[in-house]
Amino acid sequence: MRRGEVRLAGCRRIAVGKHDINAFLGAGTFFTGRLAFEGVVRIDGAFEGEITSPGSLVVGKNARISGRIDVGRLVCGGVVAAEVTAAAMVTVHATGRLTGSVTTPSLVVEEGGSLDGQVVMAGGAEAAATPAALAAGLDGGSGREP
Repeated sequence: MRRGEVRLAGCRRIAVGKHDINAFLGAGTFFTGRLAFEGVVRIDGAFEGEITSPGSLVVGKNARISGRIDVGRLVCGGVVAAEVTAAAMVTVHATGRLTGSVTTPSLVVEEGGSLDGQVVMAGGAEAAATPAALAAGLDGGSGREP
C-alpha cells in the first residue's frame, strides 16, 4: 500500500491525500460530542459520542472511539467500541479492534484484526434469510431451497 492511500478491501484502494480529507482529529486530542460531515474524516485521537456521515470515517491505529457511528464506510485501524452502521462497508485492519454491534452489507476483517460483537449483514442485493427460514431449509422465505 502506498503512502496517502487507505486500503478498503482486497485490491481496492481510495486515495486519501491532504486535500481529500475534510477533517482530521490528530493524536493527543480528545473530542466529546456529535460529528457530522461529508467526504472523508480521519481520527487519530480519542472521540466519544456520535458520528454521522454518508462519507468515509478512517480510524487511525492509535485512535480510540466510543459511542455511535453511522457512516457510508468505516475503515478501522484503531480501537472502536460502538454501535456501528455502515451503508457500504466496514473494514477492520490488522491493527483494528472493533467491539459492539455492526450493521453493514460488506465486512472485511484482515488477519490480526479483531471484531467482538453482533454483526448484521444488511442492505445487500438479496434479503438475508430469516432464522425460521434457515431452520426450515429455505432461503429468506422465498420457498426455494438454498
